[in-house]
Amino acid sequence: MSSRGLVWSGSVLAVLAAAAVGGADLMYPDYFQPPTVTTGVATLGPVSEAVYGTGTVEPERWAKVVPLQRRRLVELCRCEGQAVKVGQVLGRQDDAEEVSALHELEINNEQLARDLDRAKRDRDKSDAAKTEYEQRSTQFEQSKSRISAQKARIDSLVLRAPLDGMVLRRDGEVGEIVGPTDVLFWVGPPAPMQVVAEINEEEITRIAVGQKAFLRTEAFSAQALRATVSQITPKGDPTRKTFRVYLLLPRDTPLRIGMTVEVNIIHREKAAAVVVPAEAVAANAVQVVSSGKIRRVPVTVGIRGSRNVEIIGKVSKDMTVLSPARADLADGTRVRIENVAAKPATDAPADVTPSPSSSPAPDREPAAIVTSSADADSAVISSAISAHVDSVVNDARRNIGKYR
Repeated sequence: MSSRGLVWSGSVLAVLAAAAVGGADLMYPDYFQPPTVTTGVATLGPVSEAVYGTGTVEPERWAKVVPLQRRRLVELCRCEGQAVKVGQVLGRQDDAEEVSALHELEINNEQLARDLDRAKRDRDKSDAAKTEYEQRSTQFEQSKSRISAQKARIDSLVLRAPLDGMVLRRDGEVGEIVGPTDVLFWVGPPAPMQVVAEINEEEITRIAVGQKAFLRTEAFSAQALRATVSQITPKGDPTRKTFRVYLLLPRDTPLRIGMTVEVNIIHREKAAAVVVPAEAVAANAVQVVSSGKIRRVPVTVGIRGSRNVEIIGKVSKDMTVLSPARADLADGTRVRIENVAAKPATDAPADVTPSPSSSPAPDREPAAIVTSSADADSAVISSAISAHVDSVVNDARRNIGKYR
């Protein structure tokens, strides 16, 4: 074959090859174009891990006033918000029956006293007189004891302040019949105040005296409310599977006695940590995008949040990582980024509260938060609530077999 024929044949083959490649590119673009990925940005910021619970605001010292007997109320002070002293009368129950019985006992006692006086004068006359004197003396002492008991019974119908402080609340009205199950007064010093919180028994080992906490209530949703763990009850409630934790409130707290709050106790925190979206971590590694190619970097996961996690490894601030991770892409694969990796705003927490309908992870995560802003309080609360929801759902999954 001539050289001209060879050149012509080569040209035809090149054209056919180019057409084949072009056709294949149109029919199978994934094999000839870089795969499209979405990314996130590694940020540097403070991270915290919190334990979630719910609680009620109470004074540090207070007591309930309840009647010891079931009787009708005949007197009740209008003293809510007023200062009282220990022993001060707050109300009275109907004691007409008891007073009448006391009157009978006193009349009988007077007769016994006269009989005893006569027997005393005659006790030396005979053995029988001496025996009668001893009987009369015993009867007289018994009568005095019954009178003392009846007076104590009447006094128990008087409702008194159990300690110095303020009448925090008053219930009941004159004319009502009340008994030992009815609380009529709450009395105590209005300050200092504390939050009595219930913490899941699975998380109580992470709580210690002195830890700080963030509080949340709809009444003061725009304020940062803080407290400090002051005491942990030694014995938990085996029925509710919770432990009681006391948190001391600062004196300038706007919270009021009786309010319910959500409690987020800080278990551990770091001032600065590298943070990436949780979905960017797979098999203890992240995929960093550099010059259009991906590179797998091993990392250790630190504090976990509902949306973000702390990573420890050779990943620094502002690095672009695949989010979600792509296990199907090998190192060195060229990729095309679909989204523009944006750095989280510095005035908003990186974690947000998940929707109640969102599916929780199969394994419960610690109540953790990740934030890159000064608004750490909201982030702590959001993530702690998320982890608490996960805990409830997973408890239900573990127990579902019991009811089938």
